[in-house]
Amino acid sequence: TAERIRDKFAASRAKGIFMGGVPPMGYDVKARKLIVNDDAAANVRFIFKRFVEIGSGTTLLRELAQRGITTRQGKPITKGFLYRMLNNRAYLGEAVHKGTSYPGEHAALIDRGVWDKVHAILTESPRVRACRTRAATGDPPPQWNHL
Repeated sequence: TAERIRDKFAASRAKGIFMGGVPPMGYDVKARKLIVNDDAAANVRFIFKRFVEIGSGTTLLRELAQRGITTRQGKPITKGFLYRMLNNRAYLGEAVHKGTSYPGEHAALIDRGVWDKVHAILTESPRVRACRTRAATGDPPPQWNHL
């Protein structure tokens, strides 16, 4: 029975079908399909666009908090949530199962060009990005307090 369930799940994902769980930000579920939520989708597009412009998750999180952009549950967006979102291939209109990506039956929220720019930034060392961001904003480097 478990094997049949796993096979059915894998076959459904290969067809691009949403198989339950929490839908990604920017989508709602209706009749087991991901439907674009226009208000939340605008926030997702803004997040990807701003990340390309500033290249810093920390700076982006501050800006999102100032704008009042929150998760579906109304909680502030955390760094973990942000980076999971930036790596979620559902925003390209794809369905992923065990590391393999398939065309999804839902609409993409961002285009491949934006995705590629975000991932070019993400492949760079976080330390290098942090130093560049601090230099641009004038923030002092972190201080280590030793007792």
